[in-house]
This record gives sequence, C-alpha cells and structure tokens, in this order.
Amino acid sequence: MVSKWWLMLPATLCEIGWAMGAKYAQGPLEWLGTLVLVTLSLGLATWMARTLPTTTVYTVFVGLGAMGTVLVDIIFLGAPFNALTLVLIMTLLTGVVGLKLYSSDQKEASCTGSH
Repeated sequence: MVSKWWLMLPATLCEIGWAMGAKYAQGPLEWLGTLVLVTLSLGLATWMARTLPTTTVYTVFVGLGAMGTVLVDIIFLGAPFNALTLVLIMTLLTGVVGLKLYSSDQKEASCTGSH
C-alpha cells in the first residue's frame, strides 16, 4: 500500500486557505472559495486516514494547519509577533514531527514483529 503522507502539503495549504477565508471572505464568490477549500482539506485528510493512522493524520493535519495559519497571519497580515509565539510554534512543530516519526516507527515495528 502506498503512503499518502504527500497529501499533507495540499491538505495543509487548503486548511490555511479556508481559515483565512473564514476570517476575510466578504462576497459570495469568496465564501464559495472558502467552502471549496474546506471540502478539499477535509477530503484529503479523510483520504489519508484510510491508509494511515487516523489519530496521527488528524493531529499532524490540524497542527500544521494551525502553525501555517499563525505564520500567514504574522508574515502577510500584520498580526503581532513575539518570542513566545515563536517558542509555541516551534513546540507545536516539534510535537507534530515527533508524532509523525513515532507513528512511522510503530508501523515498521508491527511489520517486523518487534515491539
């Protein structure tokens, strides 16, 4: 079975896009775009969860989406930035990467029969 982790990038980008759309959409076309992004992000996450550990997919998906949304808000939309924000984003990223790596290790261990 082929891993679908590569879908995390477009899913995360759609997640960030709809979060921004939910905040800034004003007209019907912008809201339609936001709804399309919601559908795509959740559809991609669902597709990944069919062959990957659901809890890991969901946590990585939401964590990267939250981190990306904060970064877009700071870099492009002028949200205030401080050192604590950086520390918390790095903590979130560390947890997401750790969970993904741990999930991969667990899968390999179950395939080889070692615990």
